[in-house]
Amino acid sequence: MDDKAFRAEFPPLIRNFANYKNVVQGCSGKTVTEYLFDLRTFCRYLYAVRNGLPTSGEEFDQIDISALDTAFFESVTTSEVYDFLTFVKGERDNANRALARKLSAIKQFYKYCTVKQTLFENNPAITIETPKTKKTLPKHLSVEEAVDLLEAVDTDEESKNKERDYCILTLFLNCGIRLSELCGISIPDLDKELRSMRVVGKGNKERIVYLNDACREAISAYLPIRMKTPAKTKGENALFLSRLGTRISVKTVQWMVKKYLGDAGLEYKNYSTHKLRHTAATLMYQSGDVDIRVLKDILGHEQLNTTQIYTHVANEHMEEAMSKNPLASVRRKKDDE
Repeated sequence: MDDKAFRAEFPPLIRNFANYKNVVQGCSGKTVTEYLFDLRTFCRYLYAVRNGLPTSGEEFDQIDISALDTAFFESVTTSEVYDFLTFVKGERDNANRALARKLSAIKQFYKYCTVKQTLFENNPAITIETPKTKKTLPKHLSVEEAVDLLEAVDTDEESKNKERDYCILTLFLNCGIRLSELCGISIPDLDKELRSMRVVGKGNKERIVYLNDACREAISAYLPIRMKTPAKTKGENALFLSRLGTRISVKTVQWMVKKYLGDAGLEYKNYSTHKLRHTAATLMYQSGDVDIRVLKDILGHEQLNTTQIYTHVANEHMEEAMSKNPLASVRRKKDDE
């Protein structure tokens, strides 16, 4: 997707909002693009309803919203926002999670217009409550599965990047870093004694991730190979390079993880790089020695309630343990037995 051409589809006010989220608030390009997709659907719906046009099909998808002005957005009512949410839920089968995301985009946009830019006072979404979403427990690998995954790399005789790939998986499984954070690591981010490393998370926020023995050993085995690997661009200091000598990409890491999940016989479980992050967090919390607030900082979460999901995982395992008690099947005998 050509980002410049894509943003040209939007009215100036929404483009300014996107720039604000990206540059000032440091939101990732992916997050901003999701905001734009949701606001585009919202604008097309409003324009279609107000002008008696279809709200589905090719004609709807081709509605030009680039000329919508400030007066248009100021005129939007709370009822129209409710109607839009009803539309995407009923006509587009959006679940509550998708509804919440769309409403968040609208709320963020109007907060920008009314509070940050003070263009007008009317915020039609301010009183609308966010739809409740069902919390799902994060999928994760067991200790045995994680070991199998690492062994799949270690026993791959055909790989030319064994040390690199083993190091990547070790960092995922031990540090709980995000995919984007891993790809962004540069050699100067590593502490000289390999005790810690600096990563850049969401919103361009830096944090220090401490390295355990497994990480130090994996990095130590890989670094000499990395230092001998010529980079395509002079001065490239990325820790992980692709076969072309460029900083490793998100897609390359995703492909590598999928390959070794398959080699380890785990592909059928639909695990992903993000599941490796969940694995690290879950195993750390289940050990019983990691406070939830410490885990929050390790993972780089903004809010503690984001990290609370791992307490539910632990509760689920406690329930399973209770059910496996040999006395669980013992029942009181009835009088007539």
